[in-house]
Amino acid sequence: FAQITNEELEDDPSFKEERVDARLKEQDVAEGNGGVPVTKEAEGDGQRDGEDADQQDQTPMSSNKPRKKKKKRKTKKTSAGETLEDNDLEDIDSLLEKIEDTNGLLQQTQSGIIADSRPLLYVEHRNLNPENELKRYFGARAVLGDQRPRQRQRQYVRSTWLTAPKNTWPRYSKTGIAMQLVETRRGVQYFTFEHHREYQQVQFKFLDAVESMDPNNIVLLLQMNPYHVDSLLQLSDVCRMQEDQEMARDLIERALYSLECAFHPVFSLTSGSCRLDYRRPENRAFYLALFKHLMFLEKRGCPRTALEFCKLILSLDPENDPLCVLLLIDFLSLRAREYSFLTRMFQEWESHRNLSQLPNFAFSVPLAYFFLSQQEERSELELSQARERAARLIQLALIMFPSVLMPLLDHCSVQADARVTSHSFFGLNAQISQPPALNQLTTLYVGRTHSLWKDPAVMAWLETNVHEVLCKVDARDPLVEECEQKRKMRYQSAPRNIYRHVILSEMKEATAALPLEVTSQPVMGFDPLPPLDSVISYTRPESSAAGYSSSALLQGDIRHDGDEEAGAGQDLNQGVNRLMAAMRDMLANIQFQEPPRDDNPEGDADWD
Repeated sequence: FAQITNEELEDDPSFKEERVDARLKEQDVAEGNGGVPVTKEAEGDGQRDGEDADQQDQTPMSSNKPRKKKKKRKTKKTSAGETLEDNDLEDIDSLLEKIEDTNGLLQQTQSGIIADSRPLLYVEHRNLNPENELKRYFGARAVLGDQRPRQRQRQYVRSTWLTAPKNTWPRYSKTGIAMQLVETRRGVQYFTFEHHREYQQVQFKFLDAVESMDPNNIVLLLQMNPYHVDSLLQLSDVCRMQEDQEMARDLIERALYSLECAFHPVFSLTSGSCRLDYRRPENRAFYLALFKHLMFLEKRGCPRTALEFCKLILSLDPENDPLCVLLLIDFLSLRAREYSFLTRMFQEWESHRNLSQLPNFAFSVPLAYFFLSQQEERSELELSQARERAARLIQLALIMFPSVLMPLLDHCSVQADARVTSHSFFGLNAQISQPPALNQLTTLYVGRTHSLWKDPAVMAWLETNVHEVLCKVDARDPLVEECEQKRKMRYQSAPRNIYRHVILSEMKEATAALPLEVTSQPVMGFDPLPPLDSVISYTRPESSAAGYSSSALLQGDIRHDGDEEAGAGQDLNQGVNRLMAAMRDMLANIQFQEPPRDDNPEGDADWD
């Protein structure tokens, strides 16, 4: 900005006259002094100001030199000139990185002041990019490498927030998906995805391919329509089953890219005021792609980015929470060390959402307060308040959900003392007597978050509060009886979104505890447990609408009678293997259809 200002002033004739007067009379024409003459008593200051003025005089001259070089580059095209231009661009890239880092620091320093004024589910674009988080851990050079020159030479890249397109992807063209604004109520905008006629025909073919029990059909469909979202979601699950995590993640990113290219112009990822109705089948793919991408980010070691995607999913329908990400957001907050966000969410939502009745919030919120009480940069008053809240809430959680303690200690490989093991309150009866739905929630929480409790300081704090709880139980505190009655009255059956969350999370302990009415039906990977009150906008033709059936593309238990079970298992394995082989061939063929690029000499080696 200083150079721009100097260039503008240089063109002003009054500025030129002032500059001449400054040289003759040795006056300071700097903006701070307002043209006050320099006296002999301040001769030393005048010399310094004169040097500053000389530097300002030289700045516009030096800023004109690159412009002259640019003109020469346009007329003179030599290899040396191209090298100079490329080096210039590299300098610009490095400058941009410094500017981005500076902006990030400013936002971080200001976040402590304005954090409370922002909406709870406010999403920041920069936190949706996992590279930014990896840069903080490993540095920009280790993360970016030689990616920048390649990205600069690509001509058809469309800028997106959710994911970055890759050289190995096929060229994108309109798929037939669009987003429409349905209505606006009380400042909240309701959107929906729509399938045009050509995309509906592809969707019918996809459902036929699923029902045909021939995986080659869906592979051929994806070869002809490389950005068909449901096909990408389904094949990603198959790749994950075959432990090909890299390809599974890549297919999910491609599905997100396809959906983001169809966004409505006023649809905002960050405002928290845009809604998508999960009851519409066209909207479910976006939810599922975001959730699967979130899980890959968490496994990749980017919990902060995963938390931002979790907030995004919750903001799309915070009232119904169709994927029940409330069971996950506490874990991501703790992993990302966003303790203040978790405690703020508990304070703002407890009154109308009863978050304390979920075991994950009941235990994670006091753990967050405990971590806050260990931060030395906080004042002594804040530390004491955090310690008091942590102790009060963890004791309440242990009284309300006593069945969590022993499985949690087992997962942490910790042996409880004699007083705890001999007491009936935390014994085996606490786990046997709890309702099935509560058992589902506690099993999910322990299996997911037990690693956060292994810290010796956390265990010592937990042990102290466990003994405090036993003292209250022995003293027959009325709170103990009240919590026992609540457990008996509530948690009789879990809502459908919790089962959907368990299926998508794939926690072995929680999946094993699913009720029979869920495990006895086939579960579609591209649409697990669809809502019973779905809003259908178009239907399949009667000739092909034969209903869903179990196949190699379904994530469900295949139940047969007698000798057919072994044969069905062999058919399933053979079908998956054929699908993986055919899919790799398809991806290789897609790459050969692309025009050759000088910046990608290795072709499709990344897919192998």
